[in-house]
Amino acid sequence: MSKKVSDVIIEILQSAGVKRCYGIVGDTLNRVVESIEQSEIEWVSMRHEEAGAFAASAEAQLSGELVACAGSCGPGSLHFINGIYEANRNRAPIVLIASQLARQDLGFQSTQEVDFKRVYGECSVYCDMILNPEQARRKTVAACQAALAKQGVAVLIVPADVSSAAAANELPYSVTISAPLIRPNDNELDQIAAILNKGGNVTIYGGSGCMGAQDEVMAVAAKLAAPIARTSRGKDALEPHNPYDVGMTGVLGIESGYRAVLECDTLLMLGADFAWSQFYPSHAKIVQIDIDPLHLGRRHPVTKGVVGDIKETLAALLPRLKQHDNTTFRDTFVTLYKSKVQSTVEKVQPGKHGGGIAGIYLASLIDQYAAEDTLFSADDGTAAVWALQHIRANGKRRFFSSLLHGTMAAGMASAIGLQKRCPDRQVVALCGDGGFGMLMGDLMTIVQENLPIKLVVFNNGKLGFVEIEQKAEGMVDTYTHLKNPDFGQVAEVVGLWGSKVEKVEELEQSVTTWLAQPGPALLDVMVNPMELVMPPFIAMEPAIGMALYTAKAVLHGKGGDVWEMVRENFP
Repeated sequence: MSKKVSDVIIEILQSAGVKRCYGIVGDTLNRVVESIEQSEIEWVSMRHEEAGAFAASAEAQLSGELVACAGSCGPGSLHFINGIYEANRNRAPIVLIASQLARQDLGFQSTQEVDFKRVYGECSVYCDMILNPEQARRKTVAACQAALAKQGVAVLIVPADVSSAAAANELPYSVTISAPLIRPNDNELDQIAAILNKGGNVTIYGGSGCMGAQDEVMAVAAKLAAPIARTSRGKDALEPHNPYDVGMTGVLGIESGYRAVLECDTLLMLGADFAWSQFYPSHAKIVQIDIDPLHLGRRHPVTKGVVGDIKETLAALLPRLKQHDNTTFRDTFVTLYKSKVQSTVEKVQPGKHGGGIAGIYLASLIDQYAAEDTLFSADDGTAAVWALQHIRANGKRRFFSSLLHGTMAAGMASAIGLQKRCPDRQVVALCGDGGFGMLMGDLMTIVQENLPIKLVVFNNGKLGFVEIEQKAEGMVDTYTHLKNPDFGQVAEVVGLWGSKVEKVEELEQSVTTWLAQPGPALLDVMVNPMELVMPPFIAMEPAIGMALYTAKAVLHGKGGDVWEMVRENFP
């Protein structure tokens, strides 16, 4: 049998390191999946393409290697869109094979015709169509090269008649990736050192760009007597084994992290692209180091911004720094951080919340009993907040959530990709009831693939984070309530182990039993619906909004809700 274009595409993907392809088969994709079946690439059949994109994104973020998705023409490949936005914003190297109608049917508003170049152009680092067999190898190589080199999604549009055509005799193009060491020049390093050496009270503010550079960050912090605040995405990199940790800043942060950033004289930003300018100091000098030149100064004006890998840049900067001997500033916020963490530990104990189950108590039990190398994924919203705040990073665990795109429904689907990549590690998905319901069909994927994922549903019967936003605007909760099934029973019907917990005194045993299951398991936990996400400070506008909500709630006959909210969050 002569080689087809689809064979060429899959051969190149395999040579570029692709081990899995997530998708749903169908018409225009048939030749491609036939070639996948004959390759070493594993095909993972999903129940919804969006879930496939989330799974591929999580696997690519964890491994740093190329992962593939593939869909049929029109609605099939279109369903990936939200997950592709998520992947691209997280710099996940993915190739999406968007199969297309035969070329002669394009341009006539044919059934299922979609212009994928227009659709995916904004959320990819490469997006192009293979116009004929003579372009197959070259464009597939270009897509793989772009995804790996630019760290993002490459979309390869493949018409059905092209994929089934005989392969052309092309030049032997192949994927070539380099990993250069990138740091600022000596003059820039000297300028940074001059600012930091005369910087007074220095705070380090680190993000996900610090991954793999913890030793260098700790050494610089020791030299500058600097506390280390972190973004939510910097948790894996900067929370473990960090004696200078003061926690996160931002709405999801803690007072110590918030104040350490705002009250410093000089802020050293390392691999951080935190979006909200109100959390940056207005008076301090700011030095920013980032691998992406487009990140420099785009969130807040900076004194000096340079391009560089954090590990290599700090290693070159360290000999230029003078020792700061006064540790009072750092000690103040490290002590405050430890105090706030201890008060949180006391707060999460059962009996502190009127007999109900607090989401933070559930998270703390998962932290206590989960394996030391667990991979956690979390739905955006309160589930992600409780994971970030109450499940400890230790250098072996990893955390994945939609912190840049902010989408619902990524928790369970991301866990599929994590478990596929690491079949022998424990994978726990922390799901909100709203997000879980959106892609619940892929429970069947978990069963079909025999993945021992542990899912927990923080079931508060509503879109909890949305309701908090409404209250902060002075609104009575509007259209946020959900009528949920017993998710434990749903899981059992699908083929998982399932259970539901409503009493706090039963929770600890339920968590240990759930985590001990040998196969996929779901625990549906009825958590307190009035539990709030408390920011590190109370700004005037949301405070007024909460006051307005309280007044409106009482007038609408919801005074009991107000009392429950106060009892739950202000013990």
